[in-house]
Amino acid sequence: MSANPARLRELIDLAQEASSERRRELLRGLTDAFFARDAHAPGEMVLFDQILTQLSDDMETVVRADLSQRMARREDAPAGLLRRLVHDDISVAGALLSRSNALSDEVLLDVARSQGQDHLMAISGRSHVPASVSDVIVQRGDDTTLTVLIRNDGADLSREAHERIVDRAVASPGLQEAVIERRSLPVDLLNEMYFVAEARLRERILARNAEIDPADLEKALECGRKRLATQDGALPADYAVAEAEVRALHAKGELGPRTLAAFLRDRRTTRFLASLALLARIDFHTARRIVERRELDALAIICKAAGFDASLFLTFAVLILDREADAMGRAREYGQLYADLPEEVAQRTIRFWRMRRQSSDLVAA
Repeated sequence: MSANPARLRELIDLAQEASSERRRELLRGLTDAFFARDAHAPGEMVLFDQILTQLSDDMETVVRADLSQRMARREDAPAGLLRRLVHDDISVAGALLSRSNALSDEVLLDVARSQGQDHLMAISGRSHVPASVSDVIVQRGDDTTLTVLIRNDGADLSREAHERIVDRAVASPGLQEAVIERRSLPVDLLNEMYFVAEARLRERILARNAEIDPADLEKALECGRKRLATQDGALPADYAVAEAEVRALHAKGELGPRTLAAFLRDRRTTRFLASLALLARIDFHTARRIVERRELDALAIICKAAGFDASLFLTFAVLILDREADAMGRAREYGQLYADLPEEVAQRTIRFWRMRRQSSDLVAA
């Protein structure tokens, strides 16, 4: 095994020893022999694999960890030995899982399916994580593990995996920044994060929207339409009557700014929401979410994209804030947001929200 005759004789003699210290010496000697050459004949590799695997099983954790560290540097490390070590304690498996290029996708998949979060996290930080392995980590990983995976640009994530992490992030604020900052996140999924993200993260979403190429935008919209195939929730009891009234007013050309403000002032909320949805060409559920949660920055996007003037937006803002302390002051603050918002960015952003209306129309049809 690439050792001189005297050393080989010594190693053979050591193999007969029962003492753990002498067997550790044999393991070190065989490992040194393995690393003494850059490559080995197939027959030699089989012997190295069998003997190193057998010897390592009898060694303490610290010895196996040292062996793992050394083998992590070899692209031709013995396959059987690696399979044994990557299923070991994380102190042993970690070095191999995080950086060994000798591990096949099948081995990584097996570890991802069978081991705990420490092993999943080590895999998540690899310089390259295949999509098939990422899929398993997304299914089994906790938020800490997922954050490592999402922030790793070398991790390939399928469309389905991206959808899963967005669904997780909606309920897990700790994931949201990592998800929004991931450059490979499909832009339609990025915009789904708008309504759950804090203000500074919303700004990043708008900035990303401003960079979208028109061709990429159309592709993203098409993917989003397929995802949003169902409505977002039950409609209010007076929806049908309210929508009929609103459509009748619109047909007669009487659905203007004063009408919308009157609906809101008189607390005829369903009529206001139906009117806003119709004029802005968004779905009712998105309009309701924005108003119920007092998402005035999102309302600014709607009003800007729909061509409403600033005074109408400010009227809406004050009425929505209603009894809230310093409503006028906050409305002025959002008025500045409205003024600073580029119309093109508002138009691109609202196209993702309009997908929900298109999907709902398809379901209704």
